[in-house]
Amino acid sequence: MSGGKIDMKVVLLGKEYGGKTSLVERYLHDRFCGDVPYQNTIGAAFGAKKIMVDGKNVTMGIWDTAGSERYEAMSRIYYRGARAAVVCYDLTDDTSFDRARFWVEELKKNEENCRIYLCGTKKDLVDGVNKKNRKVDYHNTTDFADEINALVFETSSKTCENVRELFYQICKDFIDDCKKLPEQPSDPTRFQLNSSPKHKTCPCNS
Repeated sequence: MSGGKIDMKVVLLGKEYGGKTSLVERYLHDRFCGDVPYQNTIGAAFGAKKIMVDGKNVTMGIWDTAGSERYEAMSRIYYRGARAAVVCYDLTDDTSFDRARFWVEELKKNEENCRIYLCGTKKDLVDGVNKKNRKVDYHNTTDFADEINALVFETSSKTCENVRELFYQICKDFIDDCKKLPEQPSDPTRFQLNSSPKHKTCPCNS
């Protein structure tokens, strides 16, 4: 995809080990590393994917940001100009939802045109006989989503549950939003992609 255009910038935010990298790996490459932990993301990792929605091709540039608080200032660089933010939290860790609230506040203050999607990760760990492992109540998240005009998805990167549905909805909302706007000669969210779509660390192009 060298030299291609990125139509929309999507950023993933959330606490470290909150499932962001597994989510991106499953969506971009349809793989899951199981019990082998991913190396903690430093700065941000980048990937791109083209998807067709309503007869239109949309190429997403996806930034998987570091979850550690020491990289907080760096994460702000990567969400600038994002049209969508997937704010992730681990369904087995209630503190991760507190961190998700922090990132929502940051986005509301700094990126008012960015759509927010709340994403509960590791759903396979709280389903069925594992319900006792759930630490983040679904109704609490939907109540919060109503307050901030966001959508909620509970996903499993292991089983792929709701992963494709999440990114499909992001693209559909992007297309619907574009239909409401007059044609612009230069869209600041479009920029040249000069790297491979493989998930890797790279500087922000915004």
